[in-house]
Amino acid sequence: MTALQTIAVAFAMFSALPMPQFAWNEKNMRYALCAFPLIGVVIGALWCLCGALPLPDFARAAGFCLMPVWVTGGIHLDGYADTCDALSSYGDTAQKLEILKDPHCGAFAVIRLCSYFIAYLALCVCVQFTPRVGVLWTLALVGERALSGLAVAAFPMAKNTGLAHTFATAADKTNVRRVLTVLCVLLGAALVALGGWALVLAACAVFVRYYHAAKNQFGGTTGDLAGWFLQKCEIWMLAALAACQWLGVL
Repeated sequence: MTALQTIAVAFAMFSALPMPQFAWNEKNMRYALCAFPLIGVVIGALWCLCGALPLPDFARAAGFCLMPVWVTGGIHLDGYADTCDALSSYGDTAQKLEILKDPHCGAFAVIRLCSYFIAYLALCVCVQFTPRVGVLWTLALVGERALSGLAVAAFPMAKNTGLAHTFATAADKTNVRRVLTVLCVLLGAALVALGGWALVLAACAVFVRYYHAAKNQFGGTTGDLAGWFLQKCEIWMLAALAACQWLGVL
């Protein structure tokens, strides 16, 4: 029962899928970050379904583009927008953290979101769906969430409030780090075995960028930064996937 509640906590927080209502407590939140990657499985399954349907190419690409938003409710895009505003301010750490707390959407957030979706849709148009590509992308969607959860459990927190702090405080950090590290390694190995080594390199590069941005510009990570990382990781892995197909690697 605790395991099912743990999964439900992760899905209730990080997806828009309907979940049973119950009180969150120390037990069912302890390993919620470990269940977070399961949302990638759901998105990947729906992505593969969209790819297998006899749809026009552009309609299929739109489905690929919007599927993660529909499943997650855009929670990570919200963090991406806030972080883009903060980074574009070129203020000090305190100013950037204040911008992250501001519920208003600034001009740079709008610009970056529009640019993000144009690029994402263009890349989805370039991707030719095959069963192998479907498996690769599902593994990538799971992997980016494993990395995001790992960062919340391993990186210092920029503040003592907010979503990331709540989950980091409730987590059994040592075991969560171990589980997610093993999962990341296994997923990386599976991606490489299927020819998706470029996706692994892209994810690693964005993860390193995330660490330095969080440490040097914000003093640690936050829920918004976690969302920013996930969206950046996703689009760069998608670019790597499209490039591999274009070059004939996949």
